[in-house]
Amino acid sequence: MSEFFKTYQSEIIYSALLLVLLLIIRGIIVITVKKIGTKSGTTEARAGLIGRYATVTLVLIAILVEAYILGVESNQISVVFSSVFAVIGIGLFAIWSILSNVTSGVIMFFSFPYKVGDKIKIHDKDYPIEAIIEDIRAFQLILREDNGDLTTYPNNLILQKAVTLIEKDALDDSIIQ
Repeated sequence: MSEFFKTYQSEIIYSALLLVLLLIIRGIIVITVKKIGTKSGTTEARAGLIGRYATVTLVLIAILVEAYILGVESNQISVVFSSVFAVIGIGLFAIWSILSNVTSGVIMFFSFPYKVGDKIKIHDKDYPIEAIIEDIRAFQLILREDNGDLTTYPNNLILQKAVTLIEKDALDDSIIQ
């Protein structure tokens, strides 16, 4: 056992340093995202979701760096990554709509001017909607129309349509009534 540690001492130290660095960077990102979420008035669930996206990205980068630490050559890594990205690319092309909704959800976290409780009007020529935002999720907005109907609206479409703010915090007013 001690021979193992002597043989791979530098790899073990570099791996431990990578893990510590990964945890520090993740902590900074999660705290920053929560502060941005608090400042912009979003829910903790949305901030947690963005934090998970950042964590997954960091883990993928750490796997790449760890491969170099363990001595994998760059041409071997490029073969593996090109194969993986080819498969992922084909899969993502098949589910591009889901990906565009998730990406729109991340964009909306940082720069969406409307919050939960606001009454908005979506100027869609086929299906115009006037409703209160009940929730903003990873894939869609949950909207409550005046007649009580619950409507889900995809995040990627909300960024493509004109939206008018009718009343701020209309959800509080509807609960009182």
